[in-house]
Amino acid sequence: MEKKLAQELINFIDNSKTAFHAANEVQNMLVKDGFKELSEGDSWNLEKGGKYFVKKNDSAVIAFVIGNGEIEKDGFRLIGAHTDAPGFKIKPNADMKSENRYVKLNTEGYGGAILSTWFDRPLSIAGRVTLKGENPLKPVVRLVDVNKPVLIIPNLAIHMNRSINEGYAINKQKDTLPLLGFINEKFEKDGYLISLLCESLGVKKEEILDFDLFLYEYTKGCLMGIDEELISIGRLDDQWMVFAGVRALLDSKEIDSTKVMICVDNEEIGSLTSQGANSSLIRRLLERIVISQGKGTEEFFRALANSVMISADLAHAVHPNLGEKHDPTNRPVLGMGPVLKIAASGSYSTDSYSGAIFKSVCEKAGVPMQKFVNRSDVRGGTTIGPMSAADLCIPVVDMGAPLIGMHSVRELASVKDNYYTVKAFTEFYNL
Repeated sequence: MEKKLAQELINFIDNSKTAFHAANEVQNMLVKDGFKELSEGDSWNLEKGGKYFVKKNDSAVIAFVIGNGEIEKDGFRLIGAHTDAPGFKIKPNADMKSENRYVKLNTEGYGGAILSTWFDRPLSIAGRVTLKGENPLKPVVRLVDVNKPVLIIPNLAIHMNRSINEGYAINKQKDTLPLLGFINEKFEKDGYLISLLCESLGVKKEEILDFDLFLYEYTKGCLMGIDEELISIGRLDDQWMVFAGVRALLDSKEIDSTKVMICVDNEEIGSLTSQGANSSLIRRLLERIVISQGKGTEEFFRALANSVMISADLAHAVHPNLGEKHDPTNRPVLGMGPVLKIAASGSYSTDSYSGAIFKSVCEKAGVPMQKFVNRSDVRGGTTIGPMSAADLCIPVVDMGAPLIGMHSVRELASVKDNYYTVKAFTEFYNL
């Protein structure tokens, strides 16, 4: 059961090469379970017990099940995660000549990736391409996945960089540009990148208006360890929590509260986009859910007063080789359950009240729970939790499954923690 669920997670992430593909995978899961897609431009008439979802800009999905109770009294049960992951985005006019022999792509960093982990690995390209449509204001959007190893970021030989193992300052504009191939007639005529897109989509280059393209590691994820107790794959941060939340939503029972699974984009770069958590997207959608049931502004605020949210990102497990990097008394490890994330700075939204809610949920689910606090002399990260708490003014708990190697091209997690997290989320949606 636990390994089967872990393999489901691996398959989900393998298919979620970019935030656009992750949103598409979420949509596939929802549609298969009977969820109906809503358009923001349509009038909504939602029924109790109804299952719905909304997509935003192709990379965010918010799914919800209308509760059987009165929304102003029973409120929302929300879980929030993000679809994006750190890596490299391809710039416009990306093809570059080098040494009159090579072709490489011009890229820029997206989020805080561990750059060294991207070197000497087969890479591919995926994302979104916008094509000419009948209406200039409504171009056609197509997802693309080249789905073959076409790129590599080569290291410099140690003989020419003798100090590389003592630390090397990687320059994103110079050192991390991926090699695509050799200069030839195809490159001189159309450029390699556009040729790849035309070949993958079956379109002419004149149809392509623009694109949002990212690099991804071509090698698939796997179970590993002596008993296959570990999960090795990229983008666990935070597509793991997207998968766990959606899986829990599908597995949970009908309740009086309205259950909401929020999968937003662009957390890794601050969330300040129309499809990010630092917009009015979440609030607007929740308000529309209330309005669609014949309620008003007063009922919307009453519903919020009876709501609670889990901000689900990932947490740092103690590193087996570098234990001194962690807090001396709060030391989460792989395989021992989800982790409550706490910070006096407010970079995590957990306080004693919201933390107690999550602890009670885990106890009711029979799931172990751990706590994470940064060393006091180390600045930690943040999540969509604080911005959601500030905007909605509801209890928000920041938690995450434990992880080693966060923001590496290939992260490490535990099969057991995947099972524990889905179980805890399902219990939350059952309350």
